[in-house]
Amino acid sequence: MASPQAPSPLYPVPRGREVYCNRTLNLRAIKAIGYDMDYTLIHYKVDAWEQRAYAYLKQKLEDAGWPVADLEYQPRLAMRGLVIDTALGNIVKADRFGYIRLASHGTRRLPFDEQRRAYSRELVELGEPRWLFLNTFFSLSEACMYAQLVDRFDARRFSDIVGYADLWRRVHRGLDEAHAEGRLKAEIIADPDRYVEADPEVALALLDQKASGKRLLLVTNSDWDYTRQVMEACLEPRLPGGMKWRDLFDLAVVSAHKPTFFSHVAPAFEVVNEEGLLRPVTGPLRGPGVYVNGSATLVERYLGLSGAEILYVGDHLYVDVRVTKDILRWRTALLVRELERELTESAAAAADQARLDELMAEKAALEFEHAQTRLGLQRLQQGYGPAPAAPLPALDARLGELRARLERLDQEIAPIATALGRLFNPVWGPLMRTGGEKSHLAWQVERFADIYTSRVSNFLYQTPFAYLRPPRGTLPHEAGD
Repeated sequence: MASPQAPSPLYPVPRGREVYCNRTLNLRAIKAIGYDMDYTLIHYKVDAWEQRAYAYLKQKLEDAGWPVADLEYQPRLAMRGLVIDTALGNIVKADRFGYIRLASHGTRRLPFDEQRRAYSRELVELGEPRWLFLNTFFSLSEACMYAQLVDRFDARRFSDIVGYADLWRRVHRGLDEAHAEGRLKAEIIADPDRYVEADPEVALALLDQKASGKRLLLVTNSDWDYTRQVMEACLEPRLPGGMKWRDLFDLAVVSAHKPTFFSHVAPAFEVVNEEGLLRPVTGPLRGPGVYVNGSATLVERYLGLSGAEILYVGDHLYVDVRVTKDILRWRTALLVRELERELTESAAAAADQARLDELMAEKAALEFEHAQTRLGLQRLQQGYGPAPAAPLPALDARLGELRARLERLDQEIAPIATALGRLFNPVWGPLMRTGGEKSHLAWQVERFADIYTSRVSNFLYQTPFAYLRPPRGTLPHEAGD
């Protein structure tokens, strides 16, 4: 079994592999760790998976007579953290306050004036049905298809669609049906190397946690047959001495029906053989094993643990993190695989960012002087307040100089800011930022995830005995301290 290079002062943790902390978390106090499977323990090659999901969705729609035969998957049309506005047929990127900073109508990027007309009085409020947040990689193929079909809806290519919201419902239903048929997952099982991005260090991270006394759980919405086969293929070659993947977990819950698994009580069934024969559970869970459905309440009773004694790790911001936090008060960890690439690209652009920061500081100083000079000119012209030190012609001349310098500065700033704004995604920019603000995704990560990281194996660096502390937060008035 391959071992990673042990971190030390000589081998610092790469930024993309660090575990980032929003709220203090003492891993020594965690008694049980639950894991999602898809895009958490098992990471997929996103473009390959979503390309096939898109193909199945396209076939579904084509069979229904929709004009989709010439469409192709465009992976950069959408990314996690964007929001679909089903009222207007738009995809938008919002900042932490809900203000919309970028928008496209279908596949067409909205110019600033058009975007302002559409959203000057609107905030993204995810509790409202018009807004649909792209929580997970599984959303990318349907978001791409939706954007393309908005274009065709506007061109009056449909006779039975009554609006953008109806269009979204039809697309979403088509993808659900395609997934329910199971053909995509059958392809993955037949050729895992094509779709699964294997992480050889995950098994060791889980072994570390189990050996330290943590009780490990698997809670996934995938069914038993798929879970069994993909976990065998991806984990067992990395386990020692003929150990099976099921030996890692006290409990494995499949077909869990999250998020209702965390919020409602439901009957559980025990999987009694490899073929998936089920036996109803009456009363508490009998012991270690694999179960279908059930609820978090049953799991807590079996473990004799609750609340902050349990850490749950998943990739879906709402299902895996927000619900467990709001309802159960479990500690939460969000997998953000994109961090590795975003941080790498940010590091490569560090010189440009430093230059932009320098130029923006210069601009702020010039704008301050411009405002002060303009106010002095106003007071002098209207005859009130203290008299400026300089006469009117000098103030007027200085105002013109400052305007010219600001214009030249803006010309230098614009290409640098544009290039930095296209990091990670050429259409939507960085995942965690929009301009100088935190993105809506970043705000939710900060609010609901106690910790976040790019992959499960990063727990090799922050071990089962780590005490994680957030950086000191600052308010605007403290920024210069």
